Amino acid sequence: MAQTVKDKTPPHDNELEQAALGSLLADNEAVTASIQMHLRSDDFYSRANTRIYEAIMSLDAKGLRPDIQTVVQELKQMGKLDEAGGASYVSSLTTVIPSSANIEYYAQMVKNYSLKRSLLKVASRIGVSAYDESKDSREVLEEVQKHIFELTDDRHVFSARKIREVLKETINILDDVMRSKNPITGISSGFEKLDQMTSGFQRDEFIIIGARPSVGKTALALNMASHVAFHQKISTAFFSLEMSDVALVQRLISSEAMVKAQNLRTGFLSADDYKKVVNCMGVIYEAPFNIVDMPNMKLLDLRAQARKMRSQQDVKIIFIDYLGLIGHENNSLPRYEQISEISRSLKGLARELHIPIVVLCQLTRDAQWEAPTLAHLRDSGSIEQDADLVLFLNRETAKKRKKDKEEEHAAPVDIIPTDLIIAKQRNGPTGIVNLEMVTKYAKFAPLSKSDN
Repeated sequence: MAQTVKDKTPPHDNELEQAALGSLLADNEAVTASIQMHLRSDDFYSRANTRIYEAIMSLDAKGLRPDIQTVVQELKQMGKLDEAGGASYVSSLTTVIPSSANIEYYAQMVKNYSLKRSLLKVASRIGVSAYDESKDSREVLEEVQKHIFELTDDRHVFSARKIREVLKETINILDDVMRSKNPITGISSGFEKLDQMTSGFQRDEFIIIGARPSVGKTALALNMASHVAFHQKISTAFFSLEMSDVALVQRLISSEAMVKAQNLRTGFLSADDYKKVVNCMGVIYEAPFNIVDMPNMKLLDLRAQARKMRSQQDVKIIFIDYLGLIGHENNSLPRYEQISEISRSLKGLARELHIPIVVLCQLTRDAQWEAPTLAHLRDSGSIEQDADLVLFLNRETAKKRKKDKEEEHAAPVDIIPTDLIIAKQRNGPTGIVNLEMVTKYAKFAPLSKSDN
């Protein structure tokens, strides 16, 4: 009778695992190589080998060199020497390696078998989900894509970590910041004062930009996204659920080239404007800027596309225009419950992909006549709870301030003072950044010093 998959021993090679561990015991440089290759204890099939690798990593975290004696002692202190096969098994590992120089090969092969075992686990889960009558097929597909992304993205590990491991990473980040002398630890928005207050858009963060219609939230998001992609050369994705990709590119050209958007649409360009557009197109053409033009996008579609772009294009930041247009698979739910689930899901997606996700959001009508607050976020109170950073665009307070100073000098009619309000910041201060919008280019800039 043919052997079924269920009856087979999961893929592994004990000799390769022993060779990898023997290399680590024989050569301290091999430990660094294994860490750089993201070799983890759960990549080992044998429980004994798993325990030995845990001891090696524990010693390395303490700044001690792993060898037979130190590993045996560490296993004793951990109470896992018997699980690791005893001192004799640890000692035998250094006799099975032809050369510790091959550690990268050994580690890669151990990871290769580990990946195959993980794929089998995923396949088993898929089978269970596919037979579940309560789940929609698209829901099952989203689960599959999520599991596959987790397997292929070594940069994000979902296992528990001891605080000393996190502390070591935190100290390394602090050292890098101190050496660079750059207070912007995240991705720069292109607005200096905002970056000073937030230290840039941070990875794992769910960021909301809220405003009433026609105040400029899409323009602000495009200004930020173009700065990231065009000038910092950081791979960026812009999900447009409202405007077509061609309309977005026209606005990008207008803003970047400083050419009137109306002239671009009608084709009435002067020779000087045409030259600006041509020069701007060269910059845009080479930029790592990805546009997803999909009206009526469902949450599952968005998540799947985001994972794909993170994996294939190495996208470092995502902008979504806008929250209210994201569809939910269950239309029977009240809209506030749908928005709550979408908000939580996007927050989780930011952490899963390890990048900032910036989402535009409509405000309630009350915000039209007063400075917006978190209570003005439309459709669901969970948005303000989930968001790490909430920014509001507001013209009314800025206009009033401008009106009080009109006697001093008059501003051009196509320049509108606008306040960018930091209403919530989980890890930093709140406050106001004074901007002005040049409407003919749909471009935001810091408020002129004479207007402050």
